Amino acid sequence: MPVQPQPAYDPSNIFARILRGELPAQKIYEDAETLAIMDIMPRADGHCLVIPKGPARNMLDATPEQLAACIKTVQKVSKAAMAAFAADGITIQQANETAGNQLVFHLHYHVLPRHLGRTLKAHTGQMEKPDVLAAHADKLRAALKSL
Repeated sequence: MPVQPQPAYDPSNIFARILRGELPAQKIYEDAETLAIMDIMPRADGHCLVIPKGPARNMLDATPEQLAACIKTVQKVSKAAMAAFAADGITIQQANETAGNQLVFHLHYHVLPRHLGRTLKAHTGQMEKPDVLAAHADKLRAALKSL
C-alpha cells in the first residue's frame, strides 16, 4: 500500500511562532538545531518539550539530522529533569499525525519526569501559572549547568 503524502508544513503553528519570537516561552535549553521549552499545560512537574529549529511537521517528514539533534537534546534535558525533580524515571512522548494524537504539527518530544506511584495529570487544556513554569524552568536550567 503506498504511503500517503504528508500535508505541507504550516509556518503559523505555535512552535514556529515561538521560534520566531512572536510568542513567549520558558526556554530551558537551546543549541544551533534545537530548543527546549516548558510545556504550558504540564502533565507532571518539569514537563518540557524539545523541538527542532527547522520546519518539520513530525518524525515522518523530519530529516535524519533533525531527528538526531532532537534525540540528543531529549537525552540531555531528561538527565537534567531526573536531577531537578528527583524523578524515578522519564517518559518520552512523541505523536505523529491526527490519528497518532498529534495536536501541534511541528515535531516535538514531551519529556515528563515521573515518580513511582504518581500518575500523569490529565491533559485538560488548563494552562499552568507563569510563576510555577518559571520556577520549574529555573530548576531545569540549574540542573543543565551541573551536567
